[in-house]
Amino acid sequence: MNVRRSVLLILFLQALSHLPGVAHAAEEPEILYWVAPMDPNYRRDKPGKSPMGMDLVPVYADQAGGDADVVRIDPAMVQNLGVRSARVERGPLWRRISTVGYVAFDERKISHLHLRTDGWVEKLYVKSNGERVRKGDILFELYSPDLVNAQEEYIQALRAGNTHLKNASHDRLVALGISREQIREITRKRRAAQRVRVHASQDGIVDSLNVREGMYVKPATEVMALADLSSVWLLVDIFERQSEWVAPGQPAEVELGYLPGRVWEGKVEFVYPTIDPKTRTLQARLVFDNPDETLKPDMYAKVHIFAGPKKNVLSIPREALIRTGNGDRVVLDLGDGKFKAVQVSAGMESGDFVEIKSGVREGDRVVTSAQFLIDSEASLRASFSRMEPEENNTPKKPAQGDQAIMGTGVINEVFPTERKLNLTHQPIAALGWPQMTMDFPVAETVDLSALKAGESVHFTLERDADERYVINSVQADKAETRQ
Repeated sequence: MNVRRSVLLILFLQALSHLPGVAHAAEEPEILYWVAPMDPNYRRDKPGKSPMGMDLVPVYADQAGGDADVVRIDPAMVQNLGVRSARVERGPLWRRISTVGYVAFDERKISHLHLRTDGWVEKLYVKSNGERVRKGDILFELYSPDLVNAQEEYIQALRAGNTHLKNASHDRLVALGISREQIREITRKRRAAQRVRVHASQDGIVDSLNVREGMYVKPATEVMALADLSSVWLLVDIFERQSEWVAPGQPAEVELGYLPGRVWEGKVEFVYPTIDPKTRTLQARLVFDNPDETLKPDMYAKVHIFAGPKKNVLSIPREALIRTGNGDRVVLDLGDGKFKAVQVSAGMESGDFVEIKSGVREGDRVVTSAQFLIDSEASLRASFSRMEPEENNTPKKPAQGDQAIMGTGVINEVFPTERKLNLTHQPIAALGWPQMTMDFPVAETVDLSALKAGESVHFTLERDADERYVINSVQADKAETRQ
């Protein structure tokens, strides 16, 4: 019988709980007050509209005995704002260096061509930079009186049969840059060549062509340079704070913007020993084989250098970290619309993740989106202070001596009877407002009859006793007024 009565009592209470008009005070959180979503200082004790025409948002009281730093936001508002969170995880964190670099010639495969005597370029076989040559190709023909005289001396030594003089004359021709093939030709013909041929010393492309036919050149003149593109260097800049991470032999991946999806794999070959005093970066060098010459000098590339993992560290997404002048912090997602800001000590950054040395624990959830609510220390304090209950619900009076806030915009409509303006204003940095269209109440001292729709205006705002932003002066900008 007792069991039957208990079951009937339970069924009765369940039915009663579904009847309309039955209050469930214990299940519904207490609403402290209502606030404007975009103005942390605008509070009301009942639902309504903000001065910007947006619905007021309820702020709930925390449960008795709860943490005073914990704030609660309406779960519907959390969903509307698109708040997302991520877990604090423990594990290895790769010291991945993400940077940019540019392709350069392999300096070990560049040759610079200078003459060893004065002369004139009589015939030029390469006409422009970028032309491809092979080792032994004729680059140009040179007329030089010194070279002609050296050939005559060699021919005379041959005719005289003086071995010592012959060897000395032969060595002089070699020292002046005449090829051994041409010396054999002179020996055979016993006749001096008026034009001396200059040959390519390697395969490659012509770079820095500084002469044209008929030009007079000296040994100090760089005639041209030959560069072999079968291998290239990739020079990358590394931030000073990451300079300790990089070392020769570390693997690297490279991507070029004009070939999406293709990845080149290489290694760090050399780390330069000095820091650039202007950019405060350290330069490292990677080497890549380039048989198809896909990598071209001066191309920019995205580079990832894998400097090895740091093991057993706590890490969070980088976007969750809020850096302020007073330190770093994150916002913990406690669930059920509850959030709490905590100070943290951040360590190294690696790609999209940041090491956290203290302040959070493994498994905690941190907010990673809707950062406009907490993107600076000031907005964080304002957002949290507007959600904390006061001893009374009376609106806060504006501080004495508040500075007027200036703005610009275009009038859409004038309401003389209601004493308000509808205008589209530009971003107002002092309030953190983006560009938007909204209604503004207007002070009695402003003459609305002088204003009309379509005018571009400069205006100033101040807060009244109800903490509304009121236009207290308007000046038309005639140069910008719509026609």
